[in-house]
Amino acid sequence: MREISITDFKQVKIGQAENADAGTGCTVIVAPDGMAAGLDVRGGGPASRETELLNPLMAAEKIHAVVLAGGSAFGLGAANGVMECLEERGIGFDVGVTKVPLVVQSDLFDLTVGDAFIRPDVAMGYKACQAALDSSNYKDGNYGAGCGATVGKILGMDYCTKSGIGSYAVSIGDLYIGAIVAVNAFGDVFDHRTGKQIAGLLAEDKKGFRSTFQIMTSKTDVVENRFVENTTLGVVITNAAFDKAALCKIAGMAHDGYARSINPVHTSCDGDSIYAVSVGDIKADMNLVGTLAAEVVSEAITRGVKSAKGAYGFKSYGEITGA
Repeated sequence: MREISITDFKQVKIGQAENADAGTGCTVIVAPDGMAAGLDVRGGGPASRETELLNPLMAAEKIHAVVLAGGSAFGLGAANGVMECLEERGIGFDVGVTKVPLVVQSDLFDLTVGDAFIRPDVAMGYKACQAALDSSNYKDGNYGAGCGATVGKILGMDYCTKSGIGSYAVSIGDLYIGAIVAVNAFGDVFDHRTGKQIAGLLAEDKKGFRSTFQIMTSKTDVVENRFVENTTLGVVITNAAFDKAALCKIAGMAHDGYARSINPVHTSCDGDSIYAVSVGDIKADMNLVGTLAAEVVSEAITRGVKSAKGAYGFKSYGEITGA
């Protein structure tokens, strides 16, 4: 098994756009020829669009783009810009009079980071899609959907860590599998290889970390109406040939990567979602690909944290650890 780049998947193109001043952005994964896709949602507060297309009982066999964005439910309009760009390029489901791009989207909450009233919109979605098709400008860190990402928010934004978007991909012979994850968790983040906490709830002096789990378990009070200000979003990409039903299972197995790296995870305060997309015709075992999916998701989370830069008054992994 060897490491490859997330941009080595020739059947998909990845573009990003962000408003760094406002602390929000979007990431678009485009398959001009279409891609089979599945979805597994484990968090209690997802903001999403057209995801019912990925139900194995629905008619659509392929979609053309996945959008990950900030802005919470306000940011769901970014998909309109993606659709506009794809239609102009002749990409979509042919209905005779035009081609209708099938675009799904999930959003994370970043409204408390920069400017709460500037969110991903049609223009930003169009720009990110255009970047995907023309230049594939994907980068880890404070870009795209990771622009306003933070983690460790049980005590509010004053003690959270700046996070970002991360990627990791591997190959075994001709089989490719990778993941992109926008890390915006309620809980703390751990390096899955060492078990060491690398982001999350800051200590009172903000020079190290505390445990969200220990804070939660120090009392048993019922917390009513906890503000939903989180959500970790992921896309697993493989060139193995699978249908929607198998991809839904792979997406479910990929959530083990969240569980290895984030604690607490899949809470009602998160909208944790993972898409799995197939963009090739390589024959591969579903259980192998699902197992690898959890691995690449975990490492993508680590890289999303370690590649982030401090911003908006929030410290990053590098600033806290000196790494």
